Amino acid sequence: MSFFRVFLLFCVLLAGLLLAIWRGWLDVPPRWNPWAVLDIRDTPNLLTSFKLWRLQDDPALCLQALSSSSMRFTPQADSIPDAACRLTNTLRVHSSGVNFSSSFIASCPLAAAFALFEQHDLQPAAQAVFGQRVAHVEHVGSFACRTIAGSQRRSQHASANALDIIGFRLADGRRISVLQDWPKQGQNAEFLRQVQRAACTRFNTTLGPEYNAAHRDHFHVDMGLWRMCR
Repeated sequence: MSFFRVFLLFCVLLAGLLLAIWRGWLDVPPRWNPWAVLDIRDTPNLLTSFKLWRLQDDPALCLQALSSSSMRFTPQADSIPDAACRLTNTLRVHSSGVNFSSSFIASCPLAAAFALFEQHDLQPAAQAVFGQRVAHVEHVGSFACRTIAGSQRRSQHASANALDIIGFRLADGRRISVLQDWPKQGQNAEFLRQVQRAACTRFNTTLGPEYNAAHRDHFHVDMGLWRMCR
């Protein structure tokens, strides 16, 4: 049998399997059902990115997903149609399992991605390296109606689809700074590298100090169309 026929047969079988799951003919656990609501508490798997993608244009589904997290937020009304940087499907995030240096506006998918990142990556990394949890996340904003520096393209910040994180504070008060600790050796630097690697699996784009000088003091994470880990 030729490769093309094998591939075609595989596609037909996969389509049949997905149809059976979608129509409810085949019962599978929700975490393995592509059309089940994303549960932030579940260990991420191959379907997590797809489930996050489904939240982009479905505010009700996104709010349902966030209900499985510890995030505290206030849904925001959509901007007027002729706004310079129109916001839709956004929230004001107040806190989560961590406190933030200030509340911020975030697209609902960005908030969901952060909730996943916090529970399954950030806190486990802190426990592994320091033996304690992160209590506080320091950021320098999410929404800014602007283009990418040196470009005419809109930044993901223009749709509140990005967050810039500058540091973390542990439960005992210890502070880890991207600017100060990334270039060094030791626990703080190892923690930051674990955090950046993990962020690359949760967010579509993660940019850190090694990307360029403009990012030397923060991690930029966003849920834009393109995947990049630098």
